[in-house]
Parts: sequence; structure tokens; C-alpha cells
Amino acid sequence: MAHERFRKFNTKKTYPNQKLDNDLCQVVKARGTMVFVRGQVGQEVDGFESIADLSAYAQADQAMANVEQLLEEAGSCLEHICRIQVYLTDRAYRDDVYQAIGKRLKGVFPVSTGLIVDGLARPEWVMEIEATAVIPDEE
Repeated sequence: MAHERFRKFNTKKTYPNQKLDNDLCQVVKARGTMVFVRGQVGQEVDGFESIADLSAYAQADQAMANVEQLLEEAGSCLEHICRIQVYLTDRAYRDDVYQAIGKRLKGVFPVSTGLIVDGLARPEWVMEIEATAVIPDEE
């Protein structure tokens, strides 16, 4: 296969209350050096339950911890993020979410797009972060 796919799952387990049956994964390492991280939310990467603290900051902090873990599993790291996309369900969450992101991406300078959306896959989620990174040539 041309790409490596990490942490494969089926949406039947992830969203049991919905009639979904999609095969997805958390990270795709494209042939070569590109790493695409699926949108991360306020749940631990190894589980399907939302974290107990549902504040926007806590959700973003957990999402960024997930991004960091998934990038490392694929052979990259936060410092090699090139692009992030941030989805918020309310503009009022922007400060808290971007503070959590900024804490982990200080000095990285990725391009960033922020969108306000009507909702996410679960009603308790107020934000989602996806990332694109690279695996650099040996330095």
C-alpha cells in the first residue's frame, strides 16, 4: 500500500447511536513525508468517551495532546506541523481554544484556518482540531 494508516477503526463503534459503518483511521502517513491527522476532540485517543471536563480549553488541550501523540506514532512531531484547521461551535470559545493550541505550538508558526460550524459529531464537543505535518529529511 502506498500509505501507512494508523489506528484504524469503524464508526459503528465510535458512534454507536448513529447508523454509520465507515472505515477510517486517526492518521495517514502519505508515501514520502506527509502526515495527515484526523480531527481531534475532547476525548482520549485510545477511548471513545469524552473527557470529564468539557470546557473549551480542556477539550482543546486534550485534542492537542492527541495530535502530539498521533504525530509521534507516525514519525513526526508538533514542531513539524505545517497546517492546522480549527472548528468551533461558537465564536466565544475562540480564546480558550487558541490558548490551548498556542501553548503547544509556540515557535512552530503553522498556517491556520478557523471555522465556526453549527455542530460536531457529538453534542458535547465544542471544538475540533486537525493537523497536517511532515516528516523532515534527516537534519
